[in-house]
Amino acid sequence: MKWEKTAASILRWPRLAVSAALTVSLAINSTASAEDWPSWQGPNRDNKSAETGLLDSWPEGGPPLAWQVNSVGLGYSSPSVVGDSIYILGSRDGKSELLCLSVSDGAERWAVELNDKPFDFKGNAWGIGPRAAATVADGRVFALAGDGKLVACSVKGDVLWRVDMQANLGGAVNPIGGGPKNIGWGYCWSPLVDGNKLICVPGGDDGLLAALDCSTGNVLWRSSELKGMATYSSPIVATIGGVKQYIVMTQSGVAGVDASDGGLLWEHVRSRAYSDVVIPTPVQHEQFVYVSVGYGGAGCDLLEISQSGDAFEAKSLYSSRNSKNMKNNLGGFVLEDGHIYGCSDRRGWVCQNLESGKLNWYKRGASGFGDGSLIQADGHLYLFDERDSEVALVKATPEDWNVKGRFKLPAASPQRAPSGRAWTHPVIAGGKLYLRDQELLYSYDISKP
Repeated sequence: MKWEKTAASILRWPRLAVSAALTVSLAINSTASAEDWPSWQGPNRDNKSAETGLLDSWPEGGPPLAWQVNSVGLGYSSPSVVGDSIYILGSRDGKSELLCLSVSDGAERWAVELNDKPFDFKGNAWGIGPRAAATVADGRVFALAGDGKLVACSVKGDVLWRVDMQANLGGAVNPIGGGPKNIGWGYCWSPLVDGNKLICVPGGDDGLLAALDCSTGNVLWRSSELKGMATYSSPIVATIGGVKQYIVMTQSGVAGVDASDGGLLWEHVRSRAYSDVVIPTPVQHEQFVYVSVGYGGAGCDLLEISQSGDAFEAKSLYSSRNSKNMKNNLGGFVLEDGHIYGCSDRRGWVCQNLESGKLNWYKRGASGFGDGSLIQADGHLYLFDERDSEVALVKATPEDWNVKGRFKLPAASPQRAPSGRAWTHPVIAGGKLYLRDQELLYSYDISKP
């Protein structure tokens, strides 16, 4: 594919490609099946499920409700599903916990305490409780509380080790947009497992990123060349130019560090730093990295990451006009067949050409669907309205979209904070669609008979 370069290069960083022989490791857990959803945004952190045999349309009232539980606690953590177990974080009875539930009926199997006081602050009208999804890999579960306390335990609930992002790693979260100094809205990124490494984003003067030993929690390296406060975006793993790397959003742009030692490979610095919270997870395709930030009206960009000798370079490709076509707040986006699908602030649901950044279409108001999050599976998009708790099944193409069914959750959480919404992303695993609104967790059967 020919890509038109419409903007000048931003920054160049020389780095020896010591890990060129390594291959990409996108799967969170090499033993996970296609029906598992082991961490944030799925096995490849791209919001896409490999499942097939799902319903092509829904009857009036939606697909069958398999079960509902009302006791997972407050928070926005999305479920992670491996085998017959669901792992989800929530705040109950004055403490934050990692819960394990049964896939068959939602029954609670065990709970591990993350901290003895849910993260909160004066004036918070958006809701307390954990934001990050648990990560399941190789018989272990890793969970992060809003105050930065990270817990590793076995899939049976036995605690293996604990690390505090601030007390142990000197971490800091950018408080831009609200919240106390050095913690802001709390830690929101989900742990990334890559082999024996657990990739974290503590932030701080010692390095934005940290690699921990999955078995012990010991620090393997810090990204000492890439520092600064943590954002609310989760890192991803990719191989570009034969070099395995971790890509992470910063308050001023996006960067890639060497997977072997955390050394800085490249950094894209915007002409203006983001003026508000940075939440969405970037998407990588071949040598391209797509980013979007909605709050503050920032917009989107496509970066081409090239390599010449031991130097990497990040080039911005979108025109200033097209960079405003996707302003994704926190609902995420999906790349499918050269197009980005997602929700853009004040515009609604959009289809954007990845190469050019131009819009194919957008849907707003009566002709579309309320702002929210999404997931892709079996040729369809599943949309979750953050305000009205409505769910839609959509067949989307670059030409248009066709709504194949929609329904509302039986009830919205009575425990939503005054400014809170149903911000938890939907999850598909084992033929089930999981939807959460605070303490309420629903499982719908979306498999074909």
